[in-house]
Amino acid sequence: MARDYLKKAMLTAQSDAPEVHDTVKTILAEIEAGGDAKALEYAAKFDRFDGNVLMTQDEIDAAISRVPEKLKADIRFAHNNVRHFAEAQKATMTDVQTEIVPGVIAGQKAIPVDAAGCYVPGGRYSHIASAIMTVTTAKVAGCRHIIACSPPKSDEGVAPAVVYAAHICGADSILAMGGVQGVAAMRYGLFGLPRANILVGPGNQFVAEAKRILYGEVGIDMIAGPTDSLVLADSSADPLVVATDLVSQAEHGYNSPVWLVTDDRALAQNVMTLVPELIADLPDLNRENAAAAWRDYAEVIVCSDREEMAACSDDYAPEHLTVQAEDLEWWLDRLTCYGSLFLGEETTVSYGDKATGTNHVLPTSGAASYTGGLSVHKYMKIVTWQRATREGSKPIALATARISRVEGMEGHARAADVRLAKYFPDEEFDLRAEG
Repeated sequence: MARDYLKKAMLTAQSDAPEVHDTVKTILAEIEAGGDAKALEYAAKFDRFDGNVLMTQDEIDAAISRVPEKLKADIRFAHNNVRHFAEAQKATMTDVQTEIVPGVIAGQKAIPVDAAGCYVPGGRYSHIASAIMTVTTAKVAGCRHIIACSPPKSDEGVAPAVVYAAHICGADSILAMGGVQGVAAMRYGLFGLPRANILVGPGNQFVAEAKRILYGEVGIDMIAGPTDSLVLADSSADPLVVATDLVSQAEHGYNSPVWLVTDDRALAQNVMTLVPELIADLPDLNRENAAAAWRDYAEVIVCSDREEMAACSDDYAPEHLTVQAEDLEWWLDRLTCYGSLFLGEETTVSYGDKATGTNHVLPTSGAASYTGGLSVHKYMKIVTWQRATREGSKPIALATARISRVEGMEGHARAADVRLAKYFPDEEFDLRAEG
């Protein structure tokens, strides 16, 4: 089944990785060595903010006082929805135990990480919703200390609405610092903060690269690239709604891919006519981002039928996947690779981005083929435990000793031998690897 590209991307969503990597690696190393002073030096250079970097309660209260009551109500509404969904997620994680063989009990426990660092972007746009998504899930998970970190503006510090969102969602500390220096401050425990065990939240290519480099010594939610979105639409879809949804996601940035996959050529052509008109009507910054994203990264693909549409979508593994087509249950059952799925015209990625309750920190650049987005589970460690009676340990010890000797691991074997000798002194056991 052929795919007909009415519009093909000129570029792919990749940064200048080697240059970014070298820059970020240098900054991280210098801040790790230089501590608070070096982080403040980079903050002065990049954030251009000379205020207090670790916000005091008085500063938090002052910022909150500048947030309009109507906006506060909207933030509380979104927070309640995200918390509700996160609590439902957490309820799926239960401690269990089972008797493996008579006398041997094994189990698992879900334990939250101690300290979470939540990065909240503040460059092109102040991401109020990112504060809600990252801090709320960490709070529901049970993290002991939650740090919210966001780039300050030179004239006002962290955006007041971001401060309010982080505060009501449960942040224990709010750090007015952006970029690599903010990520480093959370990881290395600068300014009297605990060292973050996990770093989460979206950010620019420098923030993403900092998380990539630090991964392993600290947990991360995922390595994220530019946001991407795909719409699956058939002849029943409204071209204006489809075009509007594509433009709404293209405004994220100049390199944010959007894709339309359809089996209706007339719909595709109609959407391609509408999108430039909708982009032209956006405010300046949004228009520049969306125009570049549509020009360089967008694709419009016509498939032969819905099965080919679904296969095409799974190949792309989009961060956001919208279905505006008939028989939504078929699509829900068939589709397998996406960060978050939006079924029907009555919902949209924008809802999920801001207020539905599902998390908007999602896998990009095809990562949805192997992972999901941020959830309560990301903050939890699934650990195992075991205990045994002496009689119950006998068959385990015998198998362990013999397997270990086949592997050549005599020390492991003797850890089993010594227990058999102690617990069953009157018995003889064949502990040889063979025979």
